[in-house]
Amino acid sequence: MLASTSTRPARADDEPAISRLHSDVLGPGRFARSAYRVREGKGRLSRFCRVVEWNGQLVAALRMTEVTIGGVPGAALLGPIVVSSNHQSQGFGRLLIRDAIDAAREAGLRLVILVGDEPYYGRFGFQIIPEAQIVLPGPANPNRLLALEIEGGALARYRGVVAAVSGGSLSKAAG
Repeated sequence: MLASTSTRPARADDEPAISRLHSDVLGPGRFARSAYRVREGKGRLSRFCRVVEWNGQLVAALRMTEVTIGGVPGAALLGPIVVSSNHQSQGFGRLLIRDAIDAAREAGLRLVILVGDEPYYGRFGFQIIPEAQIVLPGPANPNRLLALEIEGGALARYRGVVAAVSGGSLSKAAG
């Protein structure tokens, strides 16, 4: 199935399809998630957001927001990732994650964080962040707060609250 797949940066005109995917996959509770709270008022799409098209249809999307942690730049918050129910377990999420990490590396970011399951994200190099080192502005189980060091030793330089970097978004609508 992946042979007819293209992964590309998200565009502002993808926003309706991305919003439908988020609604279908995550439901109304999605707005309480930490990733939504971090992005609140900063725009929906960034240069790191990615989508998957399969046979001309948008079937998966990944949001990644450039952030500061304790005021220190050079990091991004990955998530959420959504894959349509008809296309799950086909590798689309893995493609998006690899593409987003590559984009972060190329942009010179040092750290990517997310809230997720370590057994899944560990295959990409994500590890659990020491408790209370990094704080999100919404609910997050500390055992699910993970980091990927793009630059060796980067995690040790980040402590504090996560905040979205202003500017650079493709759309300014909240959430």
